[in-house]
Amino acid sequence: MLKILEAIANPHRLKIIALLSDRRIHVSQLAREIMISRPLLYMHLKRLENAGLVTSKMELSEDGKAMNYYEALPFLLHLSPENISEAVKTLTIKKTGGEADAANEKGDNK
Repeated sequence: MLKILEAIANPHRLKIIALLSDRRIHVSQLAREIMISRPLLYMHLKRLENAGLVTSKMELSEDGKAMNYYEALPFLLHLSPENISEAVKTLTIKKTGGEADAANEKGDNK
């Protein structure tokens, strides 16, 4: 659940999912429709793919050119206090320098 929430927490990725909701799109066309560079698009697509929200398929065009198509995978996200509580158990929170310094000042060395 946390991977999905992280993946959809970005407006570009939400737009990608919206565009892929009813059709598969070649990556170059997708970049044009979203109006972002292909390298940035690939970064967003990788996040969505890692979360299980989209999939890709490489196909050869009639002229032998490799074409990478993406499509949305079906998913349903149900949020409740109970499943958020379970997801929180898997979180790892990094302390910033200020928090670690404050803990050390209190003699709370862990």
